[in-house]
Amino acid sequence: MKTPYGKECKFFYGDYARGHETQECRLLANNPESENWFPALCQNCPVPDILAANQCAHLRLYGRVGKSLFGLSKKVEVEGFCDQHFVDVQDPRVGCGHCHEIDLEEMQAAES
Repeated sequence: MKTPYGKECKFFYGDYARGHETQECRLLANNPESENWFPALCQNCPVPDILAANQCAHLRLYGRVGKSLFGLSKKVEVEGFCDQHFVDVQDPRVGCGHCHEIDLEEMQAAES
């Protein structure tokens, strides 16, 4: 679904039918330790860009609302985890580095 700022994000949910105006970020709703989400966070959220760059089925994202450098504003902070290799993902846009090796090996074996 598209966020209020026009980016496609599988974690954003909006219900505008029959007078409803429900919006939520389901990634942040799954984290009870996160501060409350509000739609303006979607403007600079890194999650839509991460999802567009890396569509690995084993990448799990964990997000929370954190404070910016000087604590005056809030932003979405995202961490990644690979559930196939059980490693933290340093850069979720790139992935863990192991899943793509396996996919490449499988493609080369299929070509042989």
